[in-house]
Amino acid sequence: MSDPRPPQTPGAKMQYLIERRASTSRDELICHWFANHMPNVIARNTTHHAPPSPSASRYVASLFQASDDAQRWDGVAQLWYDAPLPYPAQASGVEPADTFHEKVEPYWPWATHEWVFVDGALPLDVPTLNAPFPCTRSGFLKQVSLVAAKPGTDVSAMFDHWLDVHGPNVRDIMAKVGGFRYAVSLSIDPERAPYAGMAELYFPDQQAQAAFWDAIEPDGFEAWVDSEATHRFRCDTEMVGIA
Repeated sequence: MSDPRPPQTPGAKMQYLIERRASTSRDELICHWFANHMPNVIARNTTHHAPPSPSASRYVASLFQASDDAQRWDGVAQLWYDAPLPYPAQASGVEPADTFHEKVEPYWPWATHEWVFVDGALPLDVPTLNAPFPCTRSGFLKQVSLVAAKPGTDVSAMFDHWLDVHGPNVRDIMAKVGGFRYAVSLSIDPERAPYAGMAELYFPDQQAQAAFWDAIEPDGFEAWVDSEATHRFRCDTEMVGIA
């Protein structure tokens, strides 16, 4: 019998899915994200922080690999707070605060709760010849699954199955193939969220990811999932702003 669901990570994990404008190249997006936007977010949550304003304890951005297939999202920024941030009246970037905002489509926050099923370490080689943050990490293959629910789905039942059946099933297969981290983030407000949830699976290489898909067996989770509206991305680089 599989172990039960892990404890929920305290607080809220705020996600921001990023889509570049049609006139913005992927390389241009990455340059402005790392150089012009991340330092502002770091400052806002650290050196410029003044209570009672919320301050993120972690800040990581994942860059999705470029694909020949049509894809909407180029990456996701994730910030961990003590509580969900209020839903804003206006999307970020409608009134640009930096060049990054000028290069991407306006984006909305996505509030989630997180459960870490496989808590493997993510080493961080912090620079010593430059400012320590933002910095990058690589040397892994990360799969990000943006999971959509079928119309009319009982989302509460879907979440229970995800955490009590599907999550443990994935965790067991990850252990067999050498996957070293597996986190599930579920929408706090599914009616307002772009997806029901997100799964993040970390593998040492592409062979381990392929072995995972060869070994995984259906567990009933597919009954709730809208497969056409669900999207999967690969990522081999994370940008770290607050560790």
